[in-house]
Amino acid sequence: MVSVFAPDQARSLDGPDWLREWRRAAAERVAASPMPTTEEEVWRYSRIGDLALDHYALSDGTAGDPRALPQVQSILDAYVDSAAIVIVHNGHVIHIDRTVTSGLYVGPLADYRAGASMLGSASPTATDVFAEMNNAFAADPLAVVVDANVEIEAPIVIVHWNDGAGAAIFPRLVVRVGANSHAVLVEHVLSSDDSLMLAPVVELVVERDARFGYLNVQQLGAKTWQIASQSSTVDAGATLTASAAVFGGESARQRTDCRLIGRGATGILQALYFGSDDQLLDFRTFQDHAARDTTSNLLFKGVVDDRARSVYTGLIHVRPDARGTNAFQTNRNIKLSDDAWAESVPNLQIENNDVKCSHASTVGPVDEDQRFYLESRGLHPSRAERFIVAGFFDEVLQALPVAAAHPLVAAAITAKLGKETL
Repeated sequence: MVSVFAPDQARSLDGPDWLREWRRAAAERVAASPMPTTEEEVWRYSRIGDLALDHYALSDGTAGDPRALPQVQSILDAYVDSAAIVIVHNGHVIHIDRTVTSGLYVGPLADYRAGASMLGSASPTATDVFAEMNNAFAADPLAVVVDANVEIEAPIVIVHWNDGAGAAIFPRLVVRVGANSHAVLVEHVLSSDDSLMLAPVVELVVERDARFGYLNVQQLGAKTWQIASQSSTVDAGATLTASAAVFGGESARQRTDCRLIGRGATGILQALYFGSDDQLLDFRTFQDHAARDTTSNLLFKGVVDDRARSVYTGLIHVRPDARGTNAFQTNRNIKLSDDAWAESVPNLQIENNDVKCSHASTVGPVDEDQRFYLESRGLHPSRAERFIVAGFFDEVLQALPVAAAHPLVAAAITAKLGKETL
């Protein structure tokens, strides 16, 4: 049983009655739930057996202003034009600056008039016990609501700073994009060098004919465990582009559930990731086609160096009524070291014959012909390798939905490759 975080702690958190009741019920489910093990298929390649929950305690709040930190300030400086800037410290919203005031709500979920109906709207059932912990212990859920028929070109920017030795932190973001609207949002997730445990949950609801782009840039410290959950629903005629750039953490796991619930809905799932040292980067994706004529297209590209490991396991599920589905799933991996390891397991579950579905995966070293070509033109082997990796990632990098974030992600790739500029 999961007993480290008690129901009494959930009841002690501030909020309106409906939020307190939500937390209470979730905390009781957590207390009655077993910890997952690698005996379960969904956790098969993880390090879940190494996670010692009793080493962590619920974060007791925040101290100081992370905007003074150079890591945070460099991100804020990159967004000259933004619809809103939000700073979240250990799961608490501490600063909001909005330049778009019409048709956009950004603020605590507890303060939003329809907050009670939004929580859990994309994930009515927790995807795992860690998402259930988030239900119970999210101290200050953040809501972003774009009204119907609203076009917001500038990005909504959320910066998370996490710190405090032994802290367990449960950030929550709930987004609703109204019918026939358009917006893009980027989350930057950072942490100190402290030993931390993060279990964030992101819910994305994209209503009829809306277009929404989401990007999560994860640069956590080397002693942080992250077990994240992202759930989305996409209605008729709408398009969601959900992207991730993952670089940090001791063990960083992300589960992504994209449900296409309306005819003609489209879900585009993208990720680039780079593991080094002894990191484990672990991805689980579910492309769930529940309606006719829906399309999903997944492209995940990863690089592992040193003794790092990556895991990708994905499922395309076409339900019986989802005729006319088009679903694609591609995972490519490069190993820069003989000691690095990558696992890629794509899966299909098809319950309708009138569909087009495909999956593909590769794991291998740097292409020797490419390396030879660059070295024959005078590039040092290490520099040639850098160019190959940059080119490998470029397909995903250029497709990320928040253009202002591209230089930041490119800089993170360069930092992983070494201090030499490409």
